[in-house]
Amino acid sequence: MDQESVKILAEAIVTAGKAIGAGLCMGLGAIGPGVGEGHVGGHAMDAIARQPELTNVIVTRMLLADAIAETTGIYSLLITFLILFAL
Repeated sequence: MDQESVKILAEAIVTAGKAIGAGLCMGLGAIGPGVGEGHVGGHAMDAIARQPELTNVIVTRMLLADAIAETTGIYSLLITFLILFAL
C-alpha cells in the first residue's frame, strides 16, 4: 500500500468511528429522557386520579419536570454534533 491509500483508509476509519460514536451517543442518550418523562407522566396521572381538584397544579409541575428531564436528551444531541462536526 502506498502513502495515499493509507491516508484514505485512515480517514475512512475515523469517519466510521465518528458515525458509530454519534449513533451510540444519541441512541443511549435518548433512553434516559424517555424513561424519565414516562415516569413523571405516569406519576402525574396517578396524582390527578387521587386529587382531581389539583389538576392544574399537577400538570404545570409535570411539564416543568418533563422539560428538565428532556435537557439530558438535548445535551446528548449537542455531544453528537460535536463528535460529528468538531472533531
